[in-house]
Amino acid sequence: MQLVVARIGRAHGIKGEVTVEVRTDEPELRLGPGAVLATDPASTGPLTIETGRVHSGRLLLRFEGVRDRTAAEALRNTILIAEVDPDELPEDEDEFYDHQLMDLDVVTTDGVEVGRITEISHLPSQDLFIVERPDGSEVMIPFVEEIVTEIDLEEQRAIIDPPPGLIDDRAEIVSTRDDGPAENGEADDGKAENGKAGDS
Repeated sequence: MQLVVARIGRAHGIKGEVTVEVRTDEPELRLGPGAVLATDPASTGPLTIETGRVHSGRLLLRFEGVRDRTAAEALRNTILIAEVDPDELPEDEDEFYDHQLMDLDVVTTDGVEVGRITEISHLPSQDLFIVERPDGSEVMIPFVEEIVTEIDLEEQRAIIDPPPGLIDDRAEIVSTRDDGPAENGEADDGKAENGKAGDS
């Protein structure tokens, strides 16, 4: 299984190093020296990590065969992809890989159906569940433990406790956009942010 682990940013210095936007909770495992990563676009890779170091809070990588700033800059915005065993689990029991969370049913703590997770968006501040609701609309749920109270992989569901007004407010926005009133039973939106989703 392929998982997105980073995006290459700007070149750093003149010796081929690049900054990377890390998209994995296990950079030491996925982005260590010797790691061979597929790329998007595929024509850029595969890339083999030669060295890595942290500078001013950012991870810097150098890849084999990339020796100057021009070559490093040519890699900008390339997505780095690791091959991961689908049965492999994160070391921390409170963390999850994206593929574990995809297609989970999202329900509130009182059993109201919200929808199904169709995508996980990794933002600098937090991770978001993109949830498709029964009416076809989408809602973004920040993946934080204050809102996502439980991930039950056996039952294939994520249980959320949205703050007051969150679901109703979202339903009103959706109904306005769709030019139709939201039915009472469809006012089920969730927000959950946890920052604990693993490799994308």
